[in-house]
Amino acid sequence: MKPIIDLRSDTVTQPTQQMRDAMYNAVVGDDIMRADPTVTELEKKSAAMLGKEEGLFLASGTMANQVAVMTFTNRGDEIIVGDTSHIYNLEVGALAALCQVQTRVMGTSKRHYDVQEIKSLIREKGIQNAHTGLICIEDSMNLNAGLAVTTENINEVAMLAKEHCIPLYMDGARLFNAAEALGVDPAELTKNVDAVMFALTKGLSAPFGAVLCGTSEFIEKARWIKQRIGGGFRQAGFMAAPAITALDTMISRLKDDRENAELLGELLEHIEGITIDTTMIHTNIVTASVEKLGISIEDFLNQLDEKGVKAKRISSTSFRMVAHYGVETEDIEYVAHCVMQISEKCRK
Repeated sequence: MKPIIDLRSDTVTQPTQQMRDAMYNAVVGDDIMRADPTVTELEKKSAAMLGKEEGLFLASGTMANQVAVMTFTNRGDEIIVGDTSHIYNLEVGALAALCQVQTRVMGTSKRHYDVQEIKSLIREKGIQNAHTGLICIEDSMNLNAGLAVTTENINEVAMLAKEHCIPLYMDGARLFNAAEALGVDPAELTKNVDAVMFALTKGLSAPFGAVLCGTSEFIEKARWIKQRIGGGFRQAGFMAAPAITALDTMISRLKDDRENAELLGELLEHIEGITIDTTMIHTNIVTASVEKLGISIEDFLNQLDEKGVKAKRISSTSFRMVAHYGVETEDIEYVAHCVMQISEKCRK
């Protein structure tokens, strides 16, 4: 029986044997006391890779995002976020519940950040106005598309933020995927942002965590807030060790994920009833619609599941598939074949 091909997210990846070995052999200590050498190594390595002064190991990308917002802002501040961003859509209202900030939402349908739109969302000073405390961007952008935002566009936003004395934060959960797609060093993308987070558990395939990077002053406050919300670690080196291995071994293979995503897009494009815009495939995420197939999205996904393929529902007519470590070219071809079979069945 063919193993399940799970394309719902790159978070389903399994750690490599090298990561498992690193976890078993890790040298650990009490991280709250700043005595875990493996965590310290991960934090320093991450900061250096992104051109920042210091890093902070956190449990997840969501925790990193929320710690960053709490570090930058005060209660009642307003922050500017993308309408398709993770921090706005998939963090259980934490911006309101934990950070106690409100949002102003910018569009992300143009595949880049519109500086004039962002400028229009910055509050003027006034007795009745909230204070714009932070601008949040993503790279890759759009949680269901994975669009790679260019260095030039990021720098435009950074220049605007600087003009208005507003910090700029990047949710870089899939930053390394974006850098690979653009053919640039990740540090080029983060050079002019004030802080950045990247996830270890997506394309990098580590079993745990995210790293938040910024200035020493920013990280010192962020570490304090991390402790406040119950994120203090003890012998966390067991989880930091596979993360170090991931940074050493998994970045170079992200090209495979992009190429598999592109292949899947090309194959789906030729299946009758499937609607897809292949120009939206920048990294490892593929989104398509079954609206013209004459089948509900639930029925479509159930039929895929019966064939050993899992995809994620993202709307009443659309699904998402994400290429990742463990998914090979023959798996992509099999997935496309399964979609073809469903299409043919619908047309009979």
